[in-house]
Formats: sequence, structure tokens, C-alpha cells
Amino acid sequence: MNGKVIGTGPYRATKLWNETIKLFRGGLPLRRHWANFRSYDCSFTGAEAVDYLHDLLRRNYNFGPEVTRYQTLQLLRKFLKAHVIEDIKGRHGTEDFEDNGHLYRFPPLSPLKSFPTKPLFRDCGDLPRLIRWDDYEELPQRENIAPLKSSVMTSDLWNKRHSVAIGDVNECKLIRRKEITTKQVDHIWKSMTAEHLQRVLGLNSLDGVLNPTHVNGKHIVHNVFSVNKTGIVVLENKAEDMPYWVVSAMKCLANWPNGNGSKQPAYPGFERDVLKTVADYFQRLKEPLLTYHLYEVFVNILSLQQEVATEALQLSTLLLPPPNRRRLQLLLRLMARVCQNPHLPPLNDAIATRTLMVQMFSHCVLGSVDEMDLDELLSTKLVTFMMEHHNTIFQVPAKLRSQVQEHLSHLKRAQIKYAGSDTDFSASPAFFKQIRRVESEEQRVIGTQTPLQALLEGLIADRELPAKDKRKRLKQFQRSYPDVYNYRFPTEESKAAALPEKAPRLKPHLMFLRKPFQPFQRSWSFRA
Repeated sequence: MNGKVIGTGPYRATKLWNETIKLFRGGLPLRRHWANFRSYDCSFTGAEAVDYLHDLLRRNYNFGPEVTRYQTLQLLRKFLKAHVIEDIKGRHGTEDFEDNGHLYRFPPLSPLKSFPTKPLFRDCGDLPRLIRWDDYEELPQRENIAPLKSSVMTSDLWNKRHSVAIGDVNECKLIRRKEITTKQVDHIWKSMTAEHLQRVLGLNSLDGVLNPTHVNGKHIVHNVFSVNKTGIVVLENKAEDMPYWVVSAMKCLANWPNGNGSKQPAYPGFERDVLKTVADYFQRLKEPLLTYHLYEVFVNILSLQQEVATEALQLSTLLLPPPNRRRLQLLLRLMARVCQNPHLPPLNDAIATRTLMVQMFSHCVLGSVDEMDLDELLSTKLVTFMMEHHNTIFQVPAKLRSQVQEHLSHLKRAQIKYAGSDTDFSASPAFFKQIRRVESEEQRVIGTQTPLQALLEGLIADRELPAKDKRKRLKQFQRSYPDVYNYRFPTEESKAAALPEKAPRLKPHLMFLRKPFQPFQRSWSFRA
């Protein structure tokens, strides 16, 4: 394939659709109803269906208590159109579902949807591979600067510069690193963010959920570092920002009643017109703020527990184009402030302010390319959660930031290479832990432990090294490379068989025993 997603990829939405139908069909009470002097067994009224399904959705973790009765009615109309239900005369599709005493029933055939085939992104793999030492391309030499020469390190110089004193070693070279390019930094942020997101989502692969070709490392770096003191993304190209009149309208509502210049409403209902101005702008955007490409990612987050969902949102919102992330930040902050402002007059006569804000902007935040049956309910659940945690979900995960910085620091270090080996011995243990998530354990063992095992065996076999110095160097080796050391000495018996015995230390009052025993001799003399 060429990396393009075929179809919409609504796997999570399809699963929720089928689960909702099963719960609805299995739990809705059915009984005999009379209509037009006839009885109909196993039937239900439209009002009974709305009551039951509304309560079911509100208690379901995937949707939550924000679901309204009107949204439930809209879903039942989709059920009737999809032949999940039918009226008592067998009609469906063209009929409109009514929230009254009109009678309906379930059809005998299964209305469940089949799962579409997941697209495989064969050309890009699950995760972009981390940059290794040998991935660096040759950079042109700068003028008037002498090229750096590789310095030869003998065992003496090795012992002086490093904490691991391992005796005489083969000749090695200190390879100095070239400057890391911006492209390489972007690639590292991209690969490690995608890897963290896959782990948090609990997936073995991102196939069918996220196409790595739709992840832009520049966007991630911009979202991490180009922010103001409140954490809002700052755009370099002001033409990509929202129009000034939209920003002014949002500030007016967010800071009500002190948001407009006159500090007083211009006329009754002024605040409602300001809200309509903001809503018109967001509702006319070409695609939702979370983008079509990331739809499946955010739908998967809905099934996570709160703490895990927060971390998943922190990672996934880093993938957004900076203009989208900025708009989303400002919109969620506005929604939260409007809902919490006791001085703001009601913005609707029939709907509470919190419900109004969620219904008005949810489909501007999340949606699929082809409208799905549960889009409205899913977006309501997600937007409600994001509004309540907007101060947290736009923070960069500290663990991701520290691991990226550690990896970049590693790449800037000098590399120590031995003759006939490409193994890097300057990597820190934390870096090896990161690499193990991308490469197999077998590669790590072959590429790292084999040269170290040879050095350890050479140290053990060195007969010219004093026993005291050998023990000292072995302890230093054990601290730096515990895996290699423990593999060589799994038991105390194996260690005792290979290492010289340490003479027991005698107490001071027994030191005379070190001298050879001399038989007691006494000379006798007699006086005459």
C-alpha cells in the first residue's frame, strides 16, 4: 500500500455500535400492547424505548451522564433507519421514530454491523525506528576548520577516563559525533511520542489506529517548545491564527462581565449573540480540530480509565497541527470558564449552560470523514472530559520529555569503538532500556554483551594482574555491567572456581601465627 487509509477506519465506533444494540435488545422490556383494537406481543412504545435507552447510555462508561434525551431520540431514529427496530407493520428506513405511544418491535434478523478490514501500513511499519550511530549522514566539512581526528585509546588511557577498570583491552578509537540536525531531532520526538502512545493505549501495534505517515515531528516539537507562559501554542505564521474578531468574542465571554470594552452588555441578549459568533466560526471549519486522521486514536481513548486517558490525551494532542492545538486550547478554556461563571446570564432558555456548550462544540472537536452513527455521543463524552481536564491534557508528559532529552544527550556523546566491533559502550543503562522497546532482546545481547564477555574473560585469565587489583576491577565491572557479570557468574561456586581466593584476614592478636613456628629451645648452664 501507499500508506493511505482506505475507508474511515471506524473500528472502535463499530464495536460500540454493536455493543449498544446488544444491550438495548437484551434489556428493553417487551410486552403486549393494544393499538386499533388489536394486540401486538413483544412490542414497545417509542416513549418506552427512549426512556430505557437514555438511562442505558447515561450509565454506560463509554457515553456518560452528559447524554441528553434528544441525543437518545436521534440515535433511535438511526436505529429505525438501519433496521435495528421497525414499527409494528414492518416499516423502517423512511419512517421517522416518534417519542410517543407509537408501537415498535425488533426484527428477527441480526442488525449488527460487520467490522471493516483494517488497513496495514506496510511501507512505514508500526513505529519509526530510533536514530542510531550509523544512521548519521555525512555532513559537509565547514571551511577553515581542521577536521577532527579519531584519537587512539590504549588500556591505560581507558582506565584513567572510565570507571570500569578492566585491565588490558584491545585498541579502541574515540569517534566524535557530528552535530545533530533539526530533522533528526524531529524524528526522535516523532518515534518516541508514537511509542509512548502505543504503550498507554495498551496496543501491540498502531495498525488501523494511527498511520505514522500522518505524524509530523515538526508539529510535536513546535507544540512542546513554542508556547507562552500559560502553555498556549504560539504560531509563527499569524495568518494561521484565528481572526481577531473571533479572539475578541472569546475573550468577552471568558471574562464576562469585564470582557467587553464598555464593561457592560450593549443590549439584552448580547452574550448570546457573542456565543453565536464564536460557534459559527468553529462550525464552519473544514474538519474537526482533532482532525480526521486522528479520529480512531481519540475514540480508543474513551475506553481508558481517567488517569490513563489523561496521559493518552497529553500524547495524542501533541500530534495535532499547531493551529489546531491552539484553537482547541482556547476553545476548551472558554467552555470551562463559561460553565463556571456565576455572573453570566443563561445562554439558552431550555438547556443548561454546560449542556449547551458541549452540544454546540462537540462535533467541531471530534468527527470522522464519513459521519458515523455514534459520532455525536462519542464526541460529547470526549469533549466533556477534555473540558473538565483542559489544564492537564495540554501538559507535555514529563517522562517523555526526559527520555527524549536523555536520548539526544546520548547522541551528542563521543563513541568508543573497538577494532572489529561496532558496539557502542558509551550508552547509559537508561538508553539501553529505551532501545529495547524498539529492537529485539536478541539484537541487544548480540550487539552488546559479546564484546563485553570477551573483555571479562580476558580479565579473569590475566595471570600477571595481582589478585587484589583483579578483584577490585571485577567489582567495578559488576557495577557497570551487572547483566554480563551475572551471566558469567550465576552462582557463588562458579565465581569461586574462576577467581583467586582471598586470604582470610587475621585478627591482631593472632598475627604471630603468620610467622613460621619455631620449636622452643632452652640452654641449660650449671654453676660450678
